[in-house]
Amino acid sequence: MKIELVKLPYEAGALAPVISKQTIEFHHGKHLQTYVNNLNNLIPGTKFENADLETIVKEADGGIFNNAGQVLNHNLYFTQFSPSGGGKPSGKLAAAIDAAWGSFENFQKEFEAAGAGLFGSGWVWLAKDTDGKLSITKEQNAGNPVTKGLTPVLGFDVWEHSYYLDYQNRRADHLKELWKIVDWEAVNKRY
Repeated sequence: MKIELVKLPYEAGALAPVISKQTIEFHHGKHLQTYVNNLNNLIPGTKFENADLETIVKEADGGIFNNAGQVLNHNLYFTQFSPSGGGKPSGKLAAAIDAAWGSFENFQKEFEAAGAGLFGSGWVWLAKDTDGKLSITKEQNAGNPVTKGLTPVLGFDVWEHSYYLDYQNRRADHLKELWKIVDWEAVNKRY
């Protein structure tokens, strides 16, 4: 199965000023495209040749895992934003966040702290278990909650390439701004 570059559901400059057009062009058009190309070069002749992306992430290791993990992570990341995003989740997701953290604002603080406190490169995720219980996970490098039997619901990229052109070394500022573009309708569907 050939892995394709995910199509953005918005124009490259649509998320500015939270994420600039230049960052989207580099992050999606170059970084993610490289992971897609690498993965397509690595899987022929392996047991993953016809596997879906999530299966590859759950079962692979080494270079195949790293590239597949980054493709899956970025697919989720880029499709959870909208130029008309922001606000708060609704419905069952909102109720689950309130049950776990007491309020959306408490969840935001804990989520941002987890992302800002992750040493080096990686991801911070809101994930659910099979019962719908939510947790915040911090994953190094290409890590994704699916490797722990969880379903990723919302993920913020804390690799420097995701924010350095716009925020330099101010990761915490970047994390605070991302809430303004979260497409809660798309995120709610993952829950």
